[in-house]
Amino acid sequence: MTKGYEAVPAEERDRLQRYLEAVVAARPAPVHTAVAFNAVYFGYDLGGDGYGGSPLCLDDFPVITFGECAPVLPVGAMVCVATGSDPLYAEIVYREGAHPEVGALGDIPAWVSGAPAGAEGPGRPGDGAAPRRRELLVPDLHAFGPALSLSSAQLHRLRTRRRWINEDAHVVVDVRYPSPEAARRDDLTAYADHLLTTAREQLLSPFVPVSLAALVGGTHDDELRAGLLGLLGTVRGVLNSSPALRTWGDYAMTRTSLADCWRDTGPLGGDDLRSLAAAVERAATPGRRRYGFTTPVTVYTAVGPRLRGVPGATELLRGVGYAAAVCRANVALADVVQGDSDQGLFESGSRITLDDAFEGGGVWRSHHPGDEEALGDPLAPSGHGWTSTLPVPSEPELETELAPVDLPLADDASLGTGELLRSDAQEIVWRAPLRLAQLIDGWFPLHPYVVEELRRSHSARPTIRLELDHAGEALDEKEAVQDVTAELGDGSGRLTGIVWPRDFFPGLMLELRRLRGGSVIRLDTTRLKERVQVGDRETGHCYDPHVLTREDAPGSDRHGDSAVGLRPRQLVMRTVRRCGLLTLDGHALMDRSVLPSAVYGRQPARSQAATLESAVAELLAERLLEPALGSRDTWGQPHSPPRDGQRTIPLIGYRPAQPRVIRPWGGTEPGGEGLRSIQFVPGHLRRLRPGCSPSEIQRAAFREHCRRLGKADGWELPYGYTFVTEHTRGR
Repeated sequence: MTKGYEAVPAEERDRLQRYLEAVVAARPAPVHTAVAFNAVYFGYDLGGDGYGGSPLCLDDFPVITFGECAPVLPVGAMVCVATGSDPLYAEIVYREGAHPEVGALGDIPAWVSGAPAGAEGPGRPGDGAAPRRRELLVPDLHAFGPALSLSSAQLHRLRTRRRWINEDAHVVVDVRYPSPEAARRDDLTAYADHLLTTAREQLLSPFVPVSLAALVGGTHDDELRAGLLGLLGTVRGVLNSSPALRTWGDYAMTRTSLADCWRDTGPLGGDDLRSLAAAVERAATPGRRRYGFTTPVTVYTAVGPRLRGVPGATELLRGVGYAAAVCRANVALADVVQGDSDQGLFESGSRITLDDAFEGGGVWRSHHPGDEEALGDPLAPSGHGWTSTLPVPSEPELETELAPVDLPLADDASLGTGELLRSDAQEIVWRAPLRLAQLIDGWFPLHPYVVEELRRSHSARPTIRLELDHAGEALDEKEAVQDVTAELGDGSGRLTGIVWPRDFFPGLMLELRRLRGGSVIRLDTTRLKERVQVGDRETGHCYDPHVLTREDAPGSDRHGDSAVGLRPRQLVMRTVRRCGLLTLDGHALMDRSVLPSAVYGRQPARSQAATLESAVAELLAERLLEPALGSRDTWGQPHSPPRDGQRTIPLIGYRPAQPRVIRPWGGTEPGGEGLRSIQFVPGHLRRLRPGCSPSEIQRAAFREHCRRLGKADGWELPYGYTFVTEHTRGR
């Protein structure tokens, strides 16, 4: 599941789907993907105790104070709400923007819809150093079961005083973002950042059923982030594919609850939702006039505040009921737009689109006449409100966008030259990595000693029998033994017509041997002690890190090598890996300022450069690239680490992560005879029978398990549990 939804077997998807459907049905609020992850990872009890019996350490939760400035708290964060007496433990299940300019009935100034965090007014985005944004957080105050929840009377007193929570049991805070890039991150990326920083102890707790560190085989941030995003993607895929659930963004609701809402004739029921949809559709429609033309009208409506104006809805919007009402209202509006309009354009002439999915629970834009605008996906937030207030250049410059170029590798001559291992009276043995051009065109170079001997005993193009042995892997008969041609030149030669096995890749180390006087060349690969993940490539065989970094980049595979058609993030990764300074272990470091020129061959249009810079920021935030420092000498050559007396320059670096890959995990044993029912079982806690206690050996094993997870000394087994060490089981 750390590899994402598509990598999970159907049987396991079904098991996860059944559990998540039960979680969504049991919880009163729509279940966000991050909250669903919490339920699976930390263990949410469906019998009513919630997280009350989970391994979470409540003292590690960040404390938030109503009305004050707070760090980023994404949906899914587990917090302690500051009160004057008993602590209030909760899980954030919903969040939205709470801009002070939003009106009581949902009317909102145009510039607020889609505005970046820290915006100060129409067309004024602010300084952007550390932007702040007012947000409304909806905590589930009963997520930890009755034992850790306040009574109804206590909650009523807190709501009445409005010092710790507001009258609706919500928390309004000014969120301080470390950078504009952090404010633009989606919910799942923000939650992954939260778990890897603020809630790291919680994420890597040795008390959870299977720690993330055990799943990915290491504790490096790159490994943890990739595995965590994979798990979140798996959970999101299951929620989106469930026939029993309906999603609005990352929030999941049961279709049964939506149907019940439509049939309800009370406040916020079907009648009120239909009235809301009709009001949004008519919001910009001008009144009838006998003469003349009407001027264009645009109206922005925030769903959350608009619902507060529904008669009799006050009590229904308290607590997590607000989150449920907002999500149901947005689903209703989306259904009307998709079912009764042509990409948002209604017969009345108005065009209805979602303009901002975050502020005020969702801002819908009504524009008349709508046929003057280009059609598009009406449910893709476009931020027209904010962009309409930005100044338009009087004479916009016409820029020609460039196509990316494929620059030659500067160090190509030093990559993969190979080495002679043995040359004696019996055989010649040499080793070299497989190069991308060889993989594409089906050839491999011969060692000069072999060329010299073949020229003496054979014609210029002799047929050679090539025998391949891919260590631990089964090959097709046509791949295992091949008749290939040896093209012999003056001092150089190569084998041509090779059909490379499907899982051969650039950088794979190949060892070749030829018996003296024979016409057979044997080609072998070498297995590693355990499988590793290098970038996007998983392998269990020896490889050359230099060639793998250079030639296994985006846009390069056995079918071709081109940057054409790559997305900005892929272009950045390809350029850094192919043009950066190589270290001994395959890292690539590149001067950040020359990246656009390296991608396009010369300085591109400003829009293209800005897109690349945005992609770099995203990759750095996700730690797929790393910032570094270098220097530049008087000839313009960059160096890393920085050299004394030279000007320091910022670098961006690609570091190929190499986490251990646990195999097998409920699959087959590589190299075994047929299928074997074998499964890897990670270390975990097991409850003891009354009166029993763990042995000292198991106590020591648990402390060692904690150290492997990156924990400091001092972790002891909880009372009533023993530790089961990792093992494999099966026949």
